[in-house]
Formats: sequence, C-alpha cells, structure tokens
Amino acid sequence: MRFSRRQVLCSSASLFAGRLLRGQQEIPTFSTDVKVVNVLATVTDKSGKIVRDLTRDDFLLYEDKRPQTLQYFSRESGLPLTLGLMVDTSMSQRRVLDAERGASYRFLEVVLRPQDQVFLLQFDFRIFLRLPLTSSLRQLDDALAYVDTPTRSQLQVQSGGGTLLYDAVITASQDVMSKQQGRKALILLTDGVDTGSEATVAEAIDAAQRADTLIYSILFSDPSAYGILGGGNGRHPLTRMAQETGGGFFEVSKKESIDQIYDVIQEELRSQYSLGYVSDQPVSIPGFRHIQLTTKRKGLLVQARDRYWARR
Repeated sequence: MRFSRRQVLCSSASLFAGRLLRGQQEIPTFSTDVKVVNVLATVTDKSGKIVRDLTRDDFLLYEDKRPQTLQYFSRESGLPLTLGLMVDTSMSQRRVLDAERGASYRFLEVVLRPQDQVFLLQFDFRIFLRLPLTSSLRQLDDALAYVDTPTRSQLQVQSGGGTLLYDAVITASQDVMSKQQGRKALILLTDGVDTGSEATVAEAIDAAQRADTLIYSILFSDPSAYGILGGGNGRHPLTRMAQETGGGFFEVSKKESIDQIYDVIQEELRSQYSLGYVSDQPVSIPGFRHIQLTTKRKGLLVQARDRYWARR
C-alpha cells in the first residue's frame, strides 16, 4: 500500500501510533497521505536455514543506489495474506494434477488463517478463475476437485494456442492482486512452458511487481508428456519470475516432493520481515525504481523484490 508524501512527519516516532511491549513487533499507523513503499523479505544463512532474529538496524536498503531510512519494520508479519493458487491444466500436466490437487489443499489447510484469502485460477489455452477470493477451506476443497485438463469437446472448439502462463500471471496480478492490500503471493504450479501467450515473461513480471506481488514458482513436469523429443525448458522463466518478484523457485523431483516444497513455502510465508520506507525522492514521473535490500551481518541471503512501481 502506498500513500502520497505530502504529510510525512519529521521524526519516525510520529509515524507510529505506538509500540507494543519490548520485544514485540511495532504496529505503525500512517497518515493516509503518506506514501510508503513496502518490501517483504525472507532471510536465510549459507545452509538455507531461515533467519528470524534480525532487527530493523540489521538491514540496509537502497533505492536506485541511494540509502533509505526504514520507518516501518516487523517480524513474522501478521498482515493479512492474499494467495493466488494458479494451476497449469494443459494436457502436458494431466498425469501430475492429482498430486497437485492433494498437496495444494494440505498446504492451504496449514497456511490459511481467518484473515487470509485465496483465489484459485487454472490456465491452459484458456484462463479461468475457478474460485474468487475466499477464506473457506470447504469451498477451496470443492473447487480443487474440478481443476482438470480440458475435455475432448473443449479441445475440439479450441481457437488459439497452447498454454497461457504469462497471460495468466498478468490476469491474476491486474484483476485480483492490484486491488488487495497487505502481503500478496502467487503460487504457480506448472512445467513453465508457455506456448500461446500474447505477453512476454518480462511483461508478466512487470504486472506482478506493479501489484506488489511475490511469485512462488513450482516446476512440476511430466517427463513423458512431450514424447521422445522432450519439451521446452520452463526452468528459466519460472526462476526469473520468482527471483525478480522476491518469491522462490522450486522443482518437484525424486529428492523433493511437492508436499516438501509446500512446507518450505509455508515456513517462508510465516517468517517474513515486513519493511517500509518513504522515498527520499518524490515521484514526478511514474516508473520502476530499483531496490537493493541487504543485511549488515555477513553470509546472509536476502530474498526480496528488486524494484517497485512508483506512482504519483
């Protein structure tokens, strides 16, 4: 959520309505005219273990290489979470859909709280919002049962091509996520192969970043789906979407099941740092601004988006 800069107060103390007891996170109250840039971050050590004990003073944040002052900070954010579960239902995924449906429900059963919402979107040669935003596990369970590949009759009337992965990300970002506040993340279950979108992967990333949305990409492919010639490599676009939005990339394999991947994502979502700042440079022309978030502690890896869309 962003606000205009006009009424920014001089001291950080005046930006906050108050603080909880020592050791608890700060609960800020901003004037409705203050323009705050929010950054969600996950921090891990060299072994990949999540680091949860950092303070605001442990972070360094730069916007277009200019140092910024962090005015909002919290650990293990209690902010509402909006999730978009996006399932590739193209024919190449028909053998893995059962595993995706079961693991997705088990994940939602653990991560979803009363203040959180989830929508369910499937895509193949069509983009179909299977279930609008809901907090109901029962509705999600019912809707997941109907997530499936196209029927023969649907394939017969198909016009246009293939798998609209990038177009689906744009649809979810613009039509749903841009209207939500708080923490937002898309979870992509796909082999990463796009064969029909009008948009490019760069345009899909732009749309997610404009909507302040993380992308968690799960590469789940059926090696036999493309025959002896093999299929396209979806690893690169899925990795790029995850890295540039501050999410994560995972691949289902013999060593790591989809349930194990969901466990990691669930832990990351419960262990995020939420940081906010007011840019030292007012927006005269809308556009993307680059962000670099690091820590003063050596050997730590910060997972966060690398830019945001600055609005007037």
